[in-house]
This record gives sequence, C-alpha cells and structure tokens, in this order.
Amino acid sequence: MRGFFGMLCAAFCAAVFAAPPAHAEFDLRIDIVQTPDDLADALRASSLIVQAQREGKGDPQDILAAAQADYARLVGVLYEHARYGASVSVLVDGREAAGISPLNTPSDIRQVQVRINPGPPFVFGTAQIGPIAAGTELPTGFRAGAPGAVSTIRETAQTAVDGWRAIGHAKAEIATQSLVARHDQARIDAKIRLAPGPVLSFGTVSVEGNSATRTARILKIAGLEEGRRYDPKEIEKAAARLRRTGSFSSATIEDAAEIGPGDSLPLTIGVVEATPRRIGFGTEYSTVEGLSLSGFWLHRNFLGGAERFRVDGEVTGITGETGGTDYSFGARYERPATPKADTDFFAELSFEALDEPDFTSDTSEFTLGFTRYATDILTVEAGVGYLYSDITDDFGSDVFSLITLPLAAELDRRDDPLNPSKGYFADLAITPFAGLSGTSDGAQMTFDGRAYHQAGKLTFAGRFQLGSLFGPSLEDSPAIYRFYSGGGGSVRGQDYQSLGVTQGAATTGGRSFLGLSAEARLQVTDNIQVVPFIDWGYVGPESFPDFSGDSHSGAGIGVRYHTGIGPIRLDLATPVSGRTPASDFYIYVGIGQAF
Repeated sequence: MRGFFGMLCAAFCAAVFAAPPAHAEFDLRIDIVQTPDDLADALRASSLIVQAQREGKGDPQDILAAAQADYARLVGVLYEHARYGASVSVLVDGREAAGISPLNTPSDIRQVQVRINPGPPFVFGTAQIGPIAAGTELPTGFRAGAPGAVSTIRETAQTAVDGWRAIGHAKAEIATQSLVARHDQARIDAKIRLAPGPVLSFGTVSVEGNSATRTARILKIAGLEEGRRYDPKEIEKAAARLRRTGSFSSATIEDAAEIGPGDSLPLTIGVVEATPRRIGFGTEYSTVEGLSLSGFWLHRNFLGGAERFRVDGEVTGITGETGGTDYSFGARYERPATPKADTDFFAELSFEALDEPDFTSDTSEFTLGFTRYATDILTVEAGVGYLYSDITDDFGSDVFSLITLPLAAELDRRDDPLNPSKGYFADLAITPFAGLSGTSDGAQMTFDGRAYHQAGKLTFAGRFQLGSLFGPSLEDSPAIYRFYSGGGGSVRGQDYQSLGVTQGAATTGGRSFLGLSAEARLQVTDNIQVVPFIDWGYVGPESFPDFSGDSHSGAGIGVRYHTGIGPIRLDLATPVSGRTPASDFYIYVGIGQAF
C-alpha cells in the first residue's frame, strides 16, 4: 500500500506542478492586394499579429487576441488612407478569427493568414463645414476632389472648433455630421455643422491640490483675470507660468462643464506640489585647469508663495596649474508674479575669491532686479547692484567700488538645452557701471550665440562669442571685467587664460574678446557621439575687436556618452596656433556638451 500511495502522490505532484506545454511559433502570411508601399508599411506596423510573431509568441490565447484586435486596427489605417471600400480577413488555421469564441480557444495555432483588399482610394465629393469663425484657416486637403482621409476630416473639424474657441466661444462643438461613402463612385461626402455657442468670459477661478502653497499666490502667478474674454492661449500660458516656478510637478486648468452667470465660465486650477527641497552636485576636470567641484541647495517654495531660494558654492583650480584655487558662493531669492504675471523679482548676493594667473581678487556683489518672460523663448532681465572688489595685478593693488545696472536678454530656440541638435541660442548682457572709487564710469558687454543643424546622424554646432569693455583704460579698469582666452570655456588645447595683452611690463586681460568654435557631432550608436572640434580666440587692448591684438587656436576630438542627466563629455585637444602652451595636449571631462 505504501508503494501504491507513493506512486499516486508522485503522479499527482507531476500533474499539478508540471510546466505548461510549450507552443511552437506560428507561421504568418500577409496578402495585400495592389497597395502602395507606404500603405502596406503602415498596415504591417499597426498589426498586433505581426508584433506577436516578431516577439516569438506561441500561446494560442495571445495569438487569437491579437488576430481579433487586428480587424479594427487595420480598418482604422485603411480609413486614414481614404480606403473605405476595403475588406479585411484574418484566418486562424483556416477559420475567420472573428468567429472563434475566446472561451473556445484552439489548443494550438499553426498558421495565421491576413488578407487585405484595400479597394480604390476615395476622394471628397462634398466637403462642407460651417459656420466658420473669421480668420480660421482650414486644412487645404478638405475640398472636393482631394483624398478623403479620416484624418483630414478629423483635423478640419478640430481646426474649426478651435477657431471659435480662439475668439471666446469656449463651448463651441460639432452639432451634426454626415459622412456618406459612395462606393460606386469611390467618393465620400462630408457635411459638418458647428454650434459656436455664446462668447464667454473667464469666471471664478478655484484651486485644488495645494497644501503648502497659498491659494492667493497661485492665482496671482496664473494671471487669469475674471471678466476677461475667454482665450485658450491665456489658459495655456497660465499653466506654463505655474510649471515654470518649479514648485509644481503638474499644473492643469479645466473649464467648467456648465456656463455660469452672465455668460462666464468658471475655471479650476489643479496642481501637484513638487518636493520643495533639492540638492545637486557637479564636477569637471582638466589636465591644466585642475578639478572643479560645485554644489547647490534649492528650496522651491521658500515662504509658501512658490518663491525660489537657491544657494550655490563652487571650488575650482584644485591641483591645477592656473594660479591658485578659486572659491565662489552665492545666494539668490526669486519671487514669481511680482509685481504681475510673467515678471519675477530677484535679490542676489555673491562672494568670490579668485587666484588667477595674472591677478588675485576678493569680490562681493549685491543685486536687486526683475526678470521678464517676454515670450516663450525670450527672457529679459534688469537690475541695480553694488560691487566691491579688492584686486592685485601687475598694475598694483586697488579697491573698486561700483554701482552697476545689469541688463540681459536670452533667446532660446534649442530643441534640448542639455543636448541640442536643432535651433539656436543667444545671450546678450550689458552692464553699465558708475565708478565710486578705483575706476571711471563705463560698461561691459558680452554676447554668446550658438546654432545647431542636424543632417542625419551628424549634428553641426557653431558658437560665436564677443566681449567688450568701454570707458576706463586697461590700467584703470577692474581686472574682473577684462577678457582672457584659453581653456575649456573658450579655446580648448590652450592654457587657461593664456591669451591676454601686454602693456609695458604688465600682462593682463584685454578690453575686447572674440571667440569662434565649431563641432561636428557624429552619432555612432544610440548613446555614443564622436565629436571633432576646433576653437579660435582673440584678445585685444581696444574696446571693440580691430585685430590689433593676438589670437590662438586649438583643435581636437571628443566622445560623448549620453545619460539621463545629459551627455558625459571627454575632449582631447592640442594647440594649433598661438604662443607655445605648457602642454602638447589637454584632457577635459565634464557633464553636458561643450556648448
């Protein structure tokens, strides 16, 4: 008996714990009658049964589910290509998949055959939509004789509704629509009637989802004024303003379902507050400039009104051959929507101790100002500040005390700030200053322009830099306002700040700077780029470059490895022209593209 029960238990365990039977991969055959290549490719790309075979699926339930879902998917693609007389058949081992009950799935599936007869392309016989709001530009393809694709009908209807919404008719909608396919003529008649509804104004605005941020501040930042005519672009701007503060990981604005009193439309702002505190660290290394370490601490809702308070610290020149070690520390406070939406108030305090090859300085600066977000791509800034600097250079020691009026404008049309491949970027800064001691009145101007163009796997990147110092002579100007060239930020392959000007026995920075850089970024794999580059720099004693000064250049090749936080950069550079540097080659390592 014991042996009998033992065999019985073994058989039971084998039945319970045995692995499910393996299913062989199925054969797939696709027959498409007289179809253009683009349509055939679109049909295959949308097919779940094609995807199932590509992934090696053999489970009959998976195969049948994919086959049954393909009817709607394939017909949808055919309608997008104006094929309304098409026929689709999906045979599973000779049986139409639509007729097989999911409760009676075959134990094994050997073959799937997809038969598609697209039929003739249909054109619009009638293409009518109305009424249309003034100034609305409908898609050109919605006209008699043009291909009658579903996508064209859908786009036309949405464009017409958006046209009414853009002039205040927030509840505009499609009232009726008639789509008639005339198979004997291979044409489709489309008639759409719109209901614009009344012109509405912004009603009461409520806020949901906030706990740490005051409701009044959210409303001020959004900038939606009750009583103004409804404008969907203003709603988009309001949501963008809230996200721009960094205090919210999500910000949405929804219209009420019903119209309020006096043809007003109540709105609801929904926010998800972001984690308020954030810290970050960075590092960069050059064989000559040495190691740089940086870090910051950020609070994104400092006083409960979506204010930003950021503290930065940086140490550069560690183990470098460019003078000594430099230290900087700064704190910046920003209050959005002050005094109104799209304008932020800021207060900034910084301290800097520099031990450069040609001078040493201890500088402190305090600035108050405003940042204006003029458009989605243009930001301007203006302020007033006080600068104090104790400087020792070849001209001797001096103390500079200045009242500054910093002005800046930034235009950014890059597709990706961390790794751009298209677009352009321009940054212009002009700082007029009044000399209280140590120097006369003057101004410093800097410009940084960058452009990017992608051609297949190759991205061309170019950079133009310009700097000018007006007013005081070289001897009377603050050394921190003078210009040098050489190193990772200007000319790779040259010593850090190796190019300046010589005036008598003094070597110092110039009053003008001109820099040109070019890179060709070749995408070798999804994550790796190879980047040959060349840089050129000029420094002169005059306020604007007239090429009476000196220039130098460097070139090399680099590698970029793309990560989730930006590309890791490794550049190897060598001098090409100019004074003989301290090294034959230089290595630069950092995060992000060089420009």
